[in-house]
Amino acid sequence: MNLEAFILGCGGMMPLPNRHLTSVLLRREGELFLFDGGEGTQVSLRRLNLRWKKISVIFVSHTHADHVTGIPGLLMLSSQVDRDDPLYIIGPPRIAEYIETSRRVLDMYINYEIIVREITEPGVVYEGEGFRVRAFPLRHTKPCYGYAFEEDGRPGEFHPEKADALGVPRGPLWSRLQAGETVRASGGADVHPEDVLGAPRSGRKFSFVTDSLGFPEIAPEVAGSDLFVCEGMFEQALLESAREKKHMTAEQAARIALAAQVKKLALIHYSPRYTEYDLKRVLKEAQDIFPPTVLSRDRMVFPIEYED
Repeated sequence: MNLEAFILGCGGMMPLPNRHLTSVLLRREGELFLFDGGEGTQVSLRRLNLRWKKISVIFVSHTHADHVTGIPGLLMLSSQVDRDDPLYIIGPPRIAEYIETSRRVLDMYINYEIIVREITEPGVVYEGEGFRVRAFPLRHTKPCYGYAFEEDGRPGEFHPEKADALGVPRGPLWSRLQAGETVRASGGADVHPEDVLGAPRSGRKFSFVTDSLGFPEIAPEVAGSDLFVCEGMFEQALLESAREKKHMTAEQAARIALAAQVKKLALIHYSPRYTEYDLKRVLKEAQDIFPPTVLSRDRMVFPIEYED
């Protein structure tokens, strides 16, 4: 089952000619999940030829303009295509007010169901077949949440030679063993899944954190992520400015990634003060702490593979 993250926008505060505002799309097979929707989100969706009508859920970190101004256009656009399934919008307090006000003031024509859920406490905020999404609090100038998309664990690798040796005939019984059931071998003995399966394997994990002070409690929330998308708005020389505005530096993001033992860190939400050349300096500060760090760019794609 394919799992991919698309960077639709990597900028913070204001859009630049080659840097739309922060937005990340996660695709799991044909189902799409959007994390924030800054200005320019639709442009990247079109350029990547992604089918926006397949977006099931929009997860909003907070209601600052550079994270939500792309959402009204998406809502109107979705009325121009055949859509039968509801669209969920999940976010902090006042996200419902923002959506409702936008619909009313812009006189939107909406021909599908929009279900808005405001987060009242941390924990699982959305579940689907084989996965769940957790929200956890961040520390910004207004209520803000990070998100972790986690797949269910997988059974261990099936060893056919062990099943043969234990007298389990090939066919449906093998499938039942792989599904976790105990079966009866041809000789009458019970064969348990653990007799023919390797150690359980983890599912994949994607985490998204932006607009927050860096603090240690983020690490356990994103621990073990295959891909950790995290803001690196400033370089360390501007640490005091980051603290004042309740953002984090690239170095702080890297320290969280290191503590959380993630597989890869993709920095995002850069200050518009940084040119493409300047961002090399930001990247180096993060890589000095956590080498598997990359700069995310608009329309960059990250395949998220199974570890084994």
